[in-house]
Amino acid sequence: MINIGNEIKTKDHVYINSNKSHAVLICGKRGSGKSYTMGVIVEELLDAEDVLVIIIDPMGIYYTMQQPNINQEQLLWDWGLSSKGVPVKVLVPGDPIELYGGREIVGAMERKGITFRTFKLNPSDLSPDAWCELFDVSISDVMGIGLFRAVQQLSRSKKNNFSVRDIIDSIGSDPLVADKTRQALVNRLEMAIDWGIFSEWYQELWEIFDKHSVNIVDLSVLDPGPLGRRNLILNVLAKDIFRRRTIARRKEELKLSDDLPKVWMLIDEAHQFVPSGKSTLSKEILIRWAKEGRQPGLSLLVASQQPSAIDSEVVTQCDVVIAQKLTNKDDISALNALNQDYMGGEMKTYIRGLKRKGEAVVVNDEEEKVRIIQVRPRKSYHGGAEI
Repeated sequence: MINIGNEIKTKDHVYINSNKSHAVLICGKRGSGKSYTMGVIVEELLDAEDVLVIIIDPMGIYYTMQQPNINQEQLLWDWGLSSKGVPVKVLVPGDPIELYGGREIVGAMERKGITFRTFKLNPSDLSPDAWCELFDVSISDVMGIGLFRAVQQLSRSKKNNFSVRDIIDSIGSDPLVADKTRQALVNRLEMAIDWGIFSEWYQELWEIFDKHSVNIVDLSVLDPGPLGRRNLILNVLAKDIFRRRTIARRKEELKLSDDLPKVWMLIDEAHQFVPSGKSTLSKEILIRWAKEGRQPGLSLLVASQQPSAIDSEVVTQCDVVIAQKLTNKDDISALNALNQDYMGGEMKTYIRGLKRKGEAVVVNDEEEKVRIIQVRPRKSYHGGAEI
């Protein structure tokens, strides 16, 4: 069970059932404690059995969980808890020394006990459509047709074992691609090589994860620019995990052995990845996680300052909502649309009743209850606080 805090009136512990898969929304304006609350849930999940915990971190703040929360030791004592760091593995899409700004920074983090693991994407992990979407070219124009055909042919002939350079060579040898189109595609693919996120040989992405650590996919090291490398990485990881857990679930139903754990994926600043009214490379698979993830044992937690900016197809699937202080009218309206018959009042009324930092409204469809809680203090250090 995930203990997220105490009900303010009764002082009873408030739990989320970790034995079941969930779609969870955490929201609150800046400084309300949204990322802090997400860290509380991560700490609890590490104590659960057979669960792999993955944080998608676009801000670069969760690696500090390795350190104990010595700043709040008295508060922890009052709650019957003690400060304690958690094992952290930072998964970096490329060379950490280059991306973090030098050996000195990486060395200092390693001395604190933080483990790094470099990973790169296999070009074959992207479908022909995804390659076109990555470069914002339509599969119905000449550039899109040439790129789609090159990736499709390599997927059929070499399957998993091809590189970005192979795509360039395939386009170069295609007599149907005009010189001007060929050069435009080659320029884009050469740029993709320079990103440093694509592997030259096939790697099993699942092997980068550690069941006994908090796996932090640090996307803060990548520019969130228009070509969407952050979304690209999340798209590939989420699809790979979904496929593997679907196979594992089928084996479990047939009483066949499989050691693939259930997965919780927690995404901060989720409006970057599943925005309302916009398309991204990761949006489709994340909506699928929210809608279909329960059966294969996949839980999704999305956190955002702007719940109104998250696509409604994800928000409406959330069976647990943890709402902290909100003042923006659109955000309050977006949550108010989630009212349930058992609530006994509008969501906006509960939110307006929040007084202090760390208080939250918790709506749990499984229990059909609404509670006003005080989130418990973190055992590990919170890196998202203001200076």
